[in-house]
Amino acid sequence: MYKNEFDNHLRQNKKFNAYMFYGQSTFLVEHYTSIVANSLGSKDEIEKLYFDEYDFKYAKDKLLQSSLFSSNNILLIKCEKKIPKKELDILISACNTNQDSTVIFSCIGDTDFRTMEKSFTSKTNSVVVRMFAPNDNEAVRLIENEAKILGINYELSALNHLYFMHKNDLSLCINDLSKLAILNENITSNIVNTHCFGIGIISFEDFLHNLLSGKDISSDLTLLLEEGVNEVFLINQISSFVQQLFMISSYARAIGAPNPKDILGFVPPKNIWEKKSKLAINIKPEKFQEMLEFLLNIELELKSSKIDNSNLYLQASLRKFTVLFG
Repeated sequence: MYKNEFDNHLRQNKKFNAYMFYGQSTFLVEHYTSIVANSLGSKDEIEKLYFDEYDFKYAKDKLLQSSLFSSNNILLIKCEKKIPKKELDILISACNTNQDSTVIFSCIGDTDFRTMEKSFTSKTNSVVVRMFAPNDNEAVRLIENEAKILGINYELSALNHLYFMHKNDLSLCINDLSKLAILNENITSNIVNTHCFGIGIISFEDFLHNLLSGKDISSDLTLLLEEGVNEVFLINQISSFVQQLFMISSYARAIGAPNPKDILGFVPPKNIWEKKSKLAINIKPEKFQEMLEFLLNIELELKSSKIDNSNLYLQASLRKFTVLFG
């Protein structure tokens, strides 16, 4: 099932004997693993086996034996490789045999875990939840929900600012919320700037604006890549930025002054929105399709061709982009 359906089960306090979380978003996989584990028992009742620590016989024996000290027997297995179906079936069966036991599989990484789904069925009261990367609106709502849990008073624009500061990295955002909670004051964008530090030394938002404005992005691009930004990830972010500009431009031409809540579903910091809107309106409508096709071709080349140096290929392609569309 998908996250939204599983959220309904959580709200209804539905319990399963076995859980499996996997998908595109490592943050969501780990976040929901933690939510479920902590809802089932205390920290002392949760045993964790991470990666190479996994041992099938030990896990089976653990799940078949009830704890002497508590009624909850919870085993959390974090894996980056597929677990054989025979082993999965036996571990899930153990949780049905021993009603005190629950097993949670937290599947991390690029492995195709979909074949493991077959072991999780309603007959064994087990569930698989596939996590997709959240869009910006969903991500900010997750940050907002965490802020409420921590009892933080905040301005929504400050949470948006934190999200963009960390280049959409939810893990960094959630970590910073813990620091901000200690301040015990209303959190504004200025406070975020004072106490939190965005990853990298390059402003990603400025980089995107410079790229679409036809400015020289060579040095900033080199620094971004040196910081470890993945080439495909970077192209996806540029494509997403262009799509946002297209929506702003279309809204302005069809309705009037762009409304961020209507277009994006949330309100970014004022200075970011004004700068983005101005850029969008200055781009001719027919250019957006050409830009997106150009970026999609780069992504396709990076994913499917035998490019000797994807780093240099991307740099050359984006320089060409600024010449064509700047």
